Amino acid sequence: MIEAPLGGPSLPQQRRLVTDIPGPESQARLARKKQYVADGVAAGLPVFIVAGGGGVLVDADGNSLIDMGSGIAVTTVGNAATAVAERVSDQVHRFTHTCFMVTPYDGYVDVAEALAEVTPGDHAKKSALFNSGAEAVENAVKIARVHTKRDAVAVFDHAYHGRTNLTMAMTAKNMPYKQGFGPFASEVYRAPMSYPFRETAGVKGEDAARRAIDVLDKQVGADNLACLVIEPILGEGGFVVPAEGFLPVLAAWCRDNGIVFIADEIQSGFCRTGEWFAVDHEGVVPDLITTAKGIAGGLPLAAVTGRVEIMDAVHPGGLGGTYGGNPIACAAALGAIETMRGQDLPARARALESIMRSRLEQIQAAHPVIGDIRGRGAMMAIELAEPGTITPDAARAAAVNAYCHSQGVVTLTCGTWGNVFRFLPSLAMPDELLGEAMDVVAAAFDATA
Repeated sequence: MIEAPLGGPSLPQQRRLVTDIPGPESQARLARKKQYVADGVAAGLPVFIVAGGGGVLVDADGNSLIDMGSGIAVTTVGNAATAVAERVSDQVHRFTHTCFMVTPYDGYVDVAEALAEVTPGDHAKKSALFNSGAEAVENAVKIARVHTKRDAVAVFDHAYHGRTNLTMAMTAKNMPYKQGFGPFASEVYRAPMSYPFRETAGVKGEDAARRAIDVLDKQVGADNLACLVIEPILGEGGFVVPAEGFLPVLAAWCRDNGIVFIADEIQSGFCRTGEWFAVDHEGVVPDLITTAKGIAGGLPLAAVTGRVEIMDAVHPGGLGGTYGGNPIACAAALGAIETMRGQDLPARARALESIMRSRLEQIQAAHPVIGDIRGRGAMMAIELAEPGTITPDAARAAAVNAYCHSQGVVTLTCGTWGNVFRFLPSLAMPDELLGEAMDVVAAAFDATA
């Protein structure tokens, strides 16, 4: 076993393989995981990590892997980013917990103030802080129900919103998220999503939105809807970017009918798409926005942020949780936001998109199994389908994924059919390292052709 190096920005930004993947030390630790950790907690790439920074992860055997997943869009500013680590270290030495509902502290309010500044819209806003994305979504629904005095919730095909009972009901994909866990919460209704790769040619975003509205009007009735919850770019559902015009028409319909429009930006938020939030690309201003993942540089924190009159509809004591807005996580969030602002990370995400899109187009030219290239910023994806069709090719996706893992590149699949690759590099990843990762992806397609 190697001595674990320090992580953070000083970690050498290189891919280096000294053993097979997984190596003997990781395999030994996996045996221990098997003994003590529930089988339901699975691992996509079975290596044990001892350090991370920039765009790399170092495992227990000394292999340095290129990280194209960022812990599923969490370490956007890089693992152990300097401002995050420094603020966390300072806070740990001051105090680790009081519970904001018992005795408040500045960090929570500082995060809420920062969220009011960076989230879309110039209206007055307030926030409530939680621990996870699912908690944020569930609390956003609670807030919308109290504000509107309505019950029904609208969601979309291919959506993913979490693993609590309510958010499982809101999630579209059965395996592995819902299988065997019912019955689920009621009053959740699903509408068709705009999915350009799988649409009839020429379906505009506005038309796709009117199609969804027609379904909701007929099945639920606008007067019964408390909220409409949508990922501006689908996450687990396949990084689907809806056609232009889809989101603005939905937002306008919600506004006209007193429905709270909730943007689930848990995976797409905080500079990931080349703007601070994915709704910014079309100038859509949500009533409520849910955030987590990239908000705090790797520490568990989530938020619901929105219009004051909606957020304040809930009675005192109706929102909260023992750990919500933990002071250490708040310190991390302030460090992450400082980094995003200081380094202009939206621009960096756009630069990474240019590199990835160009390379993916080259690979697609040689491998027509890549039916679609899509995404924004450092949230890119390719969908694999039998050439000339939209028939999913999940087997090829699995083969390409396995090859990348064997060569020291952490890749993630997603999508309703498991046939989509999502690329989520840290915005701290050097261009050269990203280029090497794309070389491995190209080699994976050649090797599995």
